[in-house]
Amino acid sequence: MAEQISLSEQKQLAVELLLKTAYGLYGYDFRNYARASLNRRIEKTLDDLQLSEIVDLIPLLFKKPESFEVLLKNMSVTVTSFFRDPEVFKMIREEVIPVLKTYPFVKIWHAGCALGMEPYSMAIMLNEENFLKKCQFYCTDYNVQSLDTARQAIFKDEKLDEFEKNYALSGGKKKFSDYVTQSYDSFIMKAPLQKNMTFASHNLIADKSFGEMNMVFCRNVLIYFDQELQNRVLKLLTESLCHRGFLCLGNRETINYSAVADCYETVCPKNKIYRKK
Repeated sequence: MAEQISLSEQKQLAVELLLKTAYGLYGYDFRNYARASLNRRIEKTLDDLQLSEIVDLIPLLFKKPESFEVLLKNMSVTVTSFFRDPEVFKMIREEVIPVLKTYPFVKIWHAGCALGMEPYSMAIMLNEENFLKKCQFYCTDYNVQSLDTARQAIFKDEKLDEFEKNYALSGGKKKFSDYVTQSYDSFIMKAPLQKNMTFASHNLIADKSFGEMNMVFCRNVLIYFDQELQNRVLKLLTESLCHRGFLCLGNRETINYSAVADCYETVCPKNKIYRKK
């Protein structure tokens, strides 16, 4: 009589089948996501779809593409804020922007831009340094809904006080509210900040690199990947940077012990800002 595998092994097998199905049907490869985070996002998807078992989700991916949209939305991380980790932006303001201003034109890639609050924060700083008109932003994510919000540049004002505080701590020279137009319970970023923004769908796992960027932001994305996928993405980001370009990662991320560690010198170890050699 064949020996039955344990419940935990059954669940792991179901996860593998789910990920293989998602990749085969829709081309999104989540197989190298960190397991703890992956399992939480799958459970959230089951709750949203009112399913009790992972094996119930697999046939839905075949029959109802909208069920995959729910999974895709949950796999995308949209935790963001204006001037999130203000010390990072203060360091960029003081150490990086003066270097960028030595170039006649600058290209900046925000990979995994979520709702767009990070690139708009960067645009505010560059505006205060009288350099915004010489910058082009490429803001990418694979979550189409997040990109729509970023492109519209309309945000709820419930955290406006938090944004004001972060902006001040980053070394802001005015008020955050000077850069937005308020309407009812929302605000929209003023037109000059939107002018040089390009928003596009891009999958860091499957798509190719962008060429000749002067700076790449990829903050708080790698923490959701395993080591193999981190190395793959870091190689892509490195290929996208021009000579002496800057790479900015999240505070819990690092290039140390990665496949590209020797390609960089450290600008600020605490805030994870690096410069390509």
